[in-house]
Amino acid sequence: MTGGGVDYSFECIGLASLMEEAFNSSRTGSGKTVILGMEKNASPISLDSRAILRGRSVHGSLFGGLKPKLDIPILVDRYLKKELNLDGFITHEISFEEINKAFDLLVEGNSIRCIMWMDK
Repeated sequence: MTGGGVDYSFECIGLASLMEEAFNSSRTGSGKTVILGMEKNASPISLDSRAILRGRSVHGSLFGGLKPKLDIPILVDRYLKKELNLDGFITHEISFEEINKAFDLLVEGNSIRCIMWMDK
């Protein structure tokens, strides 16, 4: 179907078996695999070393390359200066007593972000 594999493959779920499949689906000689998903149990993955020696590569991207100590203060500053609008992502505000409602909204796919207020 791809004539030798894909140029880029992305694993976004966080399963070791899918990381291996993503690598195996990449093009011989030049395919790049980017691992974005976090493997819950830190399971090892098994890759064909010959494929790597022939040019395939694997790259990890934790938090999209964000460097927390450097980038989070910059993002907070931009938010406080109203240069970064995050408020649109908040779809619901609930009290602690309504915690089950928050889970219902999540399961139903009706919530992007919920803020839970402890004192309301």
